Amino acid sequence: MRQDSPQQYLDNADLLISEAEVNTAISDMAGRIAKDIGDSQPLVLCVMGGSVVFTGQLLPKLNFPLEFDYVQASRYHNQTEGQHLVWKVMPGENVSGRTVLVLDDILDEGHTLAAIKEACLKQGAKRVVIAVLVEKVLNKTKPVTADYVGLQVPERYVFGCGMDVYGWWRNLPAIYALK
Repeated sequence: MRQDSPQQYLDNADLLISEAEVNTAISDMAGRIAKDIGDSQPLVLCVMGGSVVFTGQLLPKLNFPLEFDYVQASRYHNQTEGQHLVWKVMPGENVSGRTVLVLDDILDEGHTLAAIKEACLKQGAKRVVIAVLVEKVLNKTKPVTADYVGLQVPERYVFGCGMDVYGWWRNLPAIYALK
């Protein structure tokens, strides 16, 4: 349901996960990632634009050498339901022979992340590891799994921490759900 004002989305939403809980989850995830792949000097790929907030919070907590790049593919196009996948920036040749850490805001149905992982492997990545801030708990099988999940959310439309509602509210430090 589209509303007239972006403020109405927030005013009529439920707070699911506080800013403090988000920060704790990101710190915990950083520790697990460092332990598991920190010695591989990975290439980190941020999935634009949703994971820019998550990536900006996670990268300073990764205490190992890494290289950074980004990909851009989306199925949502400022809508609340996924559509066809559109690539704006595909993985480059720099993934070849590398451990690639893909960072995304949410693992929902998994089609976008599955396509990104497949594209990295086709470009010759040695290993593709996926970290997501949140995973939506769905009652169906997904085509990809995340190696690192910060938080889980119910099957509702969520926004904040990089996730948007009709293009708005990516900048919120907590996670909300439409009613």
